Amino acid sequence: MIYLDYQATTPLAPEALAAMLPWLESQHANPHSPHKAGRAAHAAVEVAREQVAALLPQGGSVSFTSGATESLNWALKGVGQGRIVTIATEHAAVLDTVEALRAGGRDVVILPVDRDGLVDMDAARAAIMPGTALVEAMLVNNEIGTIQPVAELADLAHRAGALMLCDAVQGYGRVPIPDGCDLIALSAHKIHGPKGIGALWIRDGVTLTPLLHGGGQEKGGRSGTLSPALCAGFGAAAALAAERRDADAAHVADLFAAAVAQLDEAWVINGSTEHRYRGNLNIRREGLDVNRLMSELRDIAFSAGSACASGSGRSSHVLRAIGLTDAEAKSSIRLGFGRYTEKGELLEALERIDRAAGAQRAAA
Repeated sequence: MIYLDYQATTPLAPEALAAMLPWLESQHANPHSPHKAGRAAHAAVEVAREQVAALLPQGGSVSFTSGATESLNWALKGVGQGRIVTIATEHAAVLDTVEALRAGGRDVVILPVDRDGLVDMDAARAAIMPGTALVEAMLVNNEIGTIQPVAELADLAHRAGALMLCDAVQGYGRVPIPDGCDLIALSAHKIHGPKGIGALWIRDGVTLTPLLHGGGQEKGGRSGTLSPALCAGFGAAAALAAERRDADAAHVADLFAAAVAQLDEAWVINGSTEHRYRGNLNIRREGLDVNRLMSELRDIAFSAGSACASGSGRSSHVLRAIGLTDAEAKSSIRLGFGRYTEKGELLEALERIDRAAGAQRAAA
């Protein structure tokens, strides 16, 4: 199997697995218990918390969650009353949540984007006004890799007296996170950590209404017993991302350049080629039957869009937002690659994808 679906999830790093195993095999204490075994588990959780925080701005704290979906829901639902401003290309965890809030009477503005997927800053300046509670933006888009001007949006938010929430799931450990963020949502399994754990970084002085009520184990008010194994895996993955950041970035840039050089004029790149995380290559070809392509190439793992919306039958809302027709959106595929991708396998996959797409065209 050639795995090219890094935006959906990344392979678990061996170092993360090694950090998790003791807490799965023999050290099973509750990290919130006061006895010796519990204190040892608690210490492991705190080490992981520091490792995750090392890649984030100063002046805040990390609260572990079950994943980025919970983190985003907590931030969006936990802020005070006022307008919420977000972007048309955000993840469903944001867009579905703000629509639910809108149905409950909350004032919500969804900003448009241009052909590159970059937010319309004139629309942002008009929408982010006094009375706004929260501005939310994805640092790196999960479908097209576009990097949003989060620092500029944060500046607009603060001038209006609002908080800035950054969905940094796809950018954490890869793209610098602006210091102006007040809330940052993370997910471990997008940085070679385990599934089932994420985090919400909360700037000191920011208070959120709890999403989950109970024991209030986390500093930010999140309730629930933490898994030392998942925390340790997340922490190890974060530490490895910090250690390998430059090497990983160089490797991804090399893969992207090689892939683009192999594409012929029949393929079009979706999203910005300048303001982009280069571990994401979203491309389209006129008339491409993506379902047939995926059926014919079952030993290559790639995506027709966000894994979170797969099977819906709808074309990508992100691709429609950047101005693609429904047909163009449905003839697009996403290739995601990173640390453990070999250049030879990526180029082999592209060659086979191109050959199969060409055969479709010839048979049409």
